[in-house]
Amino acid sequence: MPYLQLGASVVLFGLSWPAIKIGLSASTPVWLAAGRASLSAMSAFALLAALGRLAWPARADWPIVLSVGAFQLTFFFALSNLGVQSVPPGRSGVLAYTTMLWMVPLSLLVGERVGWRGVLGALLGLLWSDRAIVEGHAWLLLAGFSWALAVLHARRHRWRLAPLDVLPWQMAVATILLWILALTLEPRGYLDFSQPNLWIALLYIGVFAGPAGTWAAVSVARALPPVTGALGMLGTPLLGIASSVVLVSEPVTWPLMLGTMLVIAGIAIVIVERAR
Repeated sequence: MPYLQLGASVVLFGLSWPAIKIGLSASTPVWLAAGRASLSAMSAFALLAALGRLAWPARADWPIVLSVGAFQLTFFFALSNLGVQSVPPGRSGVLAYTTMLWMVPLSLLVGERVGWRGVLGALLGLLWSDRAIVEGHAWLLLAGFSWALAVLHARRHRWRLAPLDVLPWQMAVATILLWILALTLEPRGYLDFSQPNLWIALLYIGVFAGPAGTWAAVSVARALPPVTGALGMLGTPLLGIASSVVLVSEPVTWPLMLGTMLVIAGIAIVIVERAR
């Protein structure tokens, strides 16, 4: 069962990248992120209510509700969408998945020990050969950095409720923040509900890839050894590339493949080093 959940998580998150690109053909980036968060929040509340696990978070859990809601959801959704607007979705998935690489300098800043293999992995992952992509699309690197901030906090947080139990509240925080950002940054933004592409994208990334994918990922984290789960999740950017080639005709180039291999190799080294 845990391995089926791991596979489901990889599939759900990997297919999200071309789905975002499809949705952007009928919306503006931050409005799409806000719509996604709204559907994810409603779905998460319905899921927890059906499971009989819907509960108000304890005061001690509100810091993690706010930090994940802001950094892992609000900023990651918005920054990813801004990046996918101008970068092919497969490449976007690889760049945004640099979260584990960002964990190395962040860990050093908070005084955690990082071995030389972890530093080597981070440097290897940054040796992306297509420099124009890295320099020209900082949105996606900032998305990975934002998620890393939330991961760092979650790792040091003492949980009262399980991660799944606070998911609806985190999604609710993201919904509020993203609509504020959408109305402020994109006053002429829109969601064109007359377009089937928007419905396809919102239903997929808002209902399935959001709460269902997160639920699967949380279950994997609790049931499988950390290294097994983390290495398994490396399939996400690979599936993102493959699905983008099929669904939105993204071209496969040598710089893309070489850069992907460097990033994934770097992440794998960091994961193994942190498990030692």
